[in-house]
Amino acid sequence: MITLGEYLIKLLESYDVERVFGIPGVHTVELYRGLADSNKIIHHTPRHEQGAGFMADGYARLSGKPGVCFIITGPGLTNIATAMAQAYADSIPMLVISGVNRLKDQGHCNGHLHELPNQTAFAEQVSAFSYSVTDPSDLPQAMARAFSVFNTSRPRPVHIEIPIDLMSAPADHLPLPKVQPSINRPQASSAAITQAIDLCTNATNPLIIIGGGFNGDTSDLCTFAEIIDSPVVMTVNARGQLPSDHPLAIPVSPSLGAVRDLIQQSDLVLTLGTELGPTDFDMYYDGNFRVPGTLIRVDIDPTQLHRNAQADLAIVGDARLTLQALLSSLSRAKTLPPSTKGSQRTARTNDKARSELTPEMNTQIDFLRQINDTLPGAIIVGDSTQAVYAGNLYYSPDQPKGWMNSATGFGTLGYGLPAAIGAKLASPERPVVCLTGDGGIQFTLGELGAAMDAMTPIIILVWNNDGYREIKSYMEDNKIKPEGVDLTTPDFPTIAQAYGLHAEHLKTADDLPNALGRAVSSGKPALIQIEEQLYKLS
Repeated sequence: MITLGEYLIKLLESYDVERVFGIPGVHTVELYRGLADSNKIIHHTPRHEQGAGFMADGYARLSGKPGVCFIITGPGLTNIATAMAQAYADSIPMLVISGVNRLKDQGHCNGHLHELPNQTAFAEQVSAFSYSVTDPSDLPQAMARAFSVFNTSRPRPVHIEIPIDLMSAPADHLPLPKVQPSINRPQASSAAITQAIDLCTNATNPLIIIGGGFNGDTSDLCTFAEIIDSPVVMTVNARGQLPSDHPLAIPVSPSLGAVRDLIQQSDLVLTLGTELGPTDFDMYYDGNFRVPGTLIRVDIDPTQLHRNAQADLAIVGDARLTLQALLSSLSRAKTLPPSTKGSQRTARTNDKARSELTPEMNTQIDFLRQINDTLPGAIIVGDSTQAVYAGNLYYSPDQPKGWMNSATGFGTLGYGLPAAIGAKLASPERPVVCLTGDGGIQFTLGELGAAMDAMTPIIILVWNNDGYREIKSYMEDNKIKPEGVDLTTPDFPTIAQAYGLHAEHLKTADDLPNALGRAVSSGKPALIQIEEQLYKLS
């Protein structure tokens, strides 16, 4: 007999799932019955379900595949909810499969182990949909719906719960899973492409803004931008899509005055895969983000096209495929005269943006660049900490998908360490650096053990300022006496060494490249504690 739990593993294999993150419990052990015999799926055990979700998030961002989690009923689901909310805000595909109480025990609130009054209602707040399996035959359809969300619409978490009595139910009658066919993503209409090309070719000061929804060919983006002579502004989740040294690249927050001035001066703005959300476009909540010129918005989510800014031309479609169609159509359009105006506008904007930043922020950005120069191709996975805030304003990695963090969108703490583990599992060939504060890392400090379990040689940089310094500064700036922001912090290298990591204190700022080199040479996870004072201006 094949149980439903065993069938689930075969079903996941048919969808090309290679990693599962979870902590086994009595409410999910039946899901594990077939996992040990799987030749394809590897299981990773975090120390907390929030860590499982963040690992899945980091894995999904780098692999392009949904991060899959096995979670127990009740507290397992509530623990992972924060990670699901971050993924929901950032449009990250995540499949959360949880247990739920026996069918006959649901809805009575009799006090069964791990019981919630309504798990699906809870999970619906942080997922594209939440589905409760009530018969084994429901599972294949629910899984198909989930992967349809991941592959053909705005990707977000999906929650599927399976009652513990159904996990061991017979599933012999269910069809054997087959290799799942690829599904076409939505494409823009030819009429919309024609209209967009007409607007692009007649603009005198065009501007392209790309967001995290654009995961296309960087060469296509370069070519299109060069033909229409347009600067390219990259939001936080799109950094690196254009090389930082490209003459049209603007790796700068649209919340800065320099980029806002550029937008004001542009007669056409084309956005690709960005929700134009406040954490990117109005970080300081001054309400001054506006697009006075013609606005073309491209988004896979039709409802998003009408939020935050009204488009003159709203195009529903995958951002990558739409750009390909625009480029193909542009090659048949009228020839545009060569121009250097776009590169001049770009250079002025970048220079002005850098001058807007405080000396401390510029020092922190130089710190980020030193990491990238020392470790070419590095993926920097950030938590909410000061150097990350600075990087979100002005930093670009040397490759796509080289900068990701939780400081925008839902804005959680504790993301950096587990997400870095997931990112390294997805991209073992690239250096992965976790940049976290001494406050943020304590949310998920136990995941040092998970890094050792998986032997993922990530480098963890702990930016130590003995508390929540950013919040403390905000309090002081607003004439509020600081309270609750000074923390007792441990000696992080000592803790890391107890787990078996390579660990050290950075003695001088000049020694950072050597310290990174020693971490790489160790061949295992490493932690370097950095005192903020090393990068303070005298």
